[in-house]
Amino acid sequence: MRPIKIGFAPTRRSIFSAPAAIEFANLTRARLRELGVEFVDIDDINEEGLLYQECDRLKIEEKFRTEKIDGLFLPHGNFGTEYECARLARALQVPVLLWGPRDERPDENGVRLRDSQCGLFATGKVLRRFCVPFTYMTNCHLTDPEFERGIKTFLGVCSVVRTFRSIRVLQIGPRPYDFWSTMCNESELLERFNVQLAPVPMPELTAAIRAAKEEGTEVAKVVAYCREAMNIEVTDSQLEMVAALKVAMQNLCSKYGCNAVAIQCWNALQDEIGIMPCAANSLLNEEGIPCVCETDIHGAITALMVEAAAMGKKRSFFADWTVRHPDNDNGELLQHCGPWPISVAKEKPSICYPLAFDYPGAVAAEAKHGEVTLARFDGDNGEYSLLLGKARGIDGPYTKGTYLWVEVENLKRLEAKVVEGPYIHHCVGIHEDVVPVLYEACKYIGITPDLYDENDAEIKAYLRGE
Repeated sequence: MRPIKIGFAPTRRSIFSAPAAIEFANLTRARLRELGVEFVDIDDINEEGLLYQECDRLKIEEKFRTEKIDGLFLPHGNFGTEYECARLARALQVPVLLWGPRDERPDENGVRLRDSQCGLFATGKVLRRFCVPFTYMTNCHLTDPEFERGIKTFLGVCSVVRTFRSIRVLQIGPRPYDFWSTMCNESELLERFNVQLAPVPMPELTAAIRAAKEEGTEVAKVVAYCREAMNIEVTDSQLEMVAALKVAMQNLCSKYGCNAVAIQCWNALQDEIGIMPCAANSLLNEEGIPCVCETDIHGAITALMVEAAAMGKKRSFFADWTVRHPDNDNGELLQHCGPWPISVAKEKPSICYPLAFDYPGAVAAEAKHGEVTLARFDGDNGEYSLLLGKARGIDGPYTKGTYLWVEVENLKRLEAKVVEGPYIHHCVGIHEDVVPVLYEACKYIGITPDLYDENDAEIKAYLRGE
């Protein structure tokens, strides 16, 4: 994943101390470098390296556009020039982080140099007047843990927003006839969110498979990887087909510029190529190209969002909510035929036969336990939201496929949300707490966050630094 790049535009107002604003802008620069943040500076725009006048704002806007920043950081070294901040933010249309360092105690004469907090109040109001959504990081010292946490959260938000605004899903085949729940409104996704689909019919996929086999080199590499990383319980020819399908889907993603795949995994595909696509999906997922089942476009969107929230450092897994735990009233089985990435497994996975089909090519393995985030982007009747919350992996009975038993705070509440909608039986999980990042990202992409733990107050408190 390309590193997140933010535009750094510290601001001041003329009636407060300019030297103090310059000092704190430089201290902030140093702290960002210390945290490893990639940023585009404005120290070449004027001698002070600050935003406070219109002629400089226009130059800053041009520079940030040229550099293709993913987010805008507006530190208030003193009170700041709120209307210049708002003009810049509205023009750039990227996530905005508003923050200022805590003010010093007044000197012996009662003089205050900066009044940064007061300026934050003013800028927040003007940003709202300009209809610019923004993220607020609490007024704190540069060395406070709230600063580091707030910066890292904002980088995750920028990652989600950047990914969401450039989604293109390779749709292999129409949805299976029986899956009315996975239908989506393609034109609405494009018009509202710029989510683009690249539909590919089955004959084009099978042609790509033949081409991959004829070329041979990449298929051989995938076969070798599978033999090293997994237990193989299928024939050599079936394993070759798994590898060829993986290479074919990857090539089609490159051809159409797609960053995710939604495949009609049954039944036409098995009849054409003689295998289930689950293992090939697993291999693509492991490489950071989310590949989901049953032509679930909304599922592919969810997977991209979740992995972006984790900054591409961990792989997600696409699952069914299936059955309640036999012994734990708040336990649930997350399971699918076998598309989960290998890095999710707590044991060496096997390529084998699935539970419900007569064709080989599924993956079997229990997933790692630990804390997970579960999410689902979905919508109907023109309303879109993101169901999200936390769970933890627990022990449970063995079952087929890729699976994980999880415990949530209140399964009855979660169950009601899924049934009453707009969600379905599919979700995406990741072994990291990215709930606050996804929650905050929703304000920039125009969907409603829907916390199944109903802990909105807790998440808002976390985001403001409590």
